[in-house]
Amino acid sequence: MPIAGQTSVGLDAKVAITLAMALKVWDTGPGPWNFATGATVSYVWTDVTATLAAQGATGSMSQSATGLFDLYFTPIVAGYHFSANEHLALSFNVWAPTGSYDPNQLANTGLNTWTFIPQVAYTKLWPDTGWEFDVVSGVQFYTRNNDTDHQNAPLLTLDLLELRHFASGWSAGLVIGTVQQLGKDSGSLAEGLNGFVGRDWAAGPVATYDTRLSGKTPMSVSLRWVPTIYSKNRLDSPTTVMGTLTIAF
Repeated sequence: MPIAGQTSVGLDAKVAITLAMALKVWDTGPGPWNFATGATVSYVWTDVTATLAAQGATGSMSQSATGLFDLYFTPIVAGYHFSANEHLALSFNVWAPTGSYDPNQLANTGLNTWTFIPQVAYTKLWPDTGWEFDVVSGVQFYTRNNDTDHQNAPLLTLDLLELRHFASGWSAGLVIGTVQQLGKDSGSLAEGLNGFVGRDWAAGPVATYDTRLSGKTPMSVSLRWVPTIYSKNRLDSPTTVMGTLTIAF
């Protein structure tokens, strides 16, 4: 795979990201439409080990990096409510290249590209039985990395979530996700790897707990373990874990 302007024949990476997201839902009255705007600040730690191939020989090299990751903006989310139990959300999201980046480094805290992501999400609830179904899909469009002359092809993402809610406030379910590359990467290294087309699938359990702070402020806690079950030309992991805490004011 292409990394740091070289070709790696093996790559191992550990990544931990802490994100703080603020989302403002605008007051649009009782109609079926509502709108929101958001921004996300992320702090990342990453440790990368690559087996690099150069002049017919291979050698291992490791680097780590910590710092603020690229800023993530959501200028608009347009939500449409078919009913109290069926919802649709259309959004446009942007990753800005604000993180630190060195083209000669294995580990960076930024991608050095703009990424534009139109996204659609759908939610259906069955209150009588406690079931919930969610699907989110988006396409990631990247600008060219001018420091490496590498152009990422668009990525299609799809995530499915099935949850069963219980009267205690707990929920349990299954999440399935995939990333599918649409076309080939371009650039001197990518073209030597036939476009380095990648895809993956991941699936695992999710548990959530919903309550109210002081009896009135909604709070939700979620934990999911989503190991990779298939991967080609992408990092895979048996230990991918994500926890979230959401408070609505």
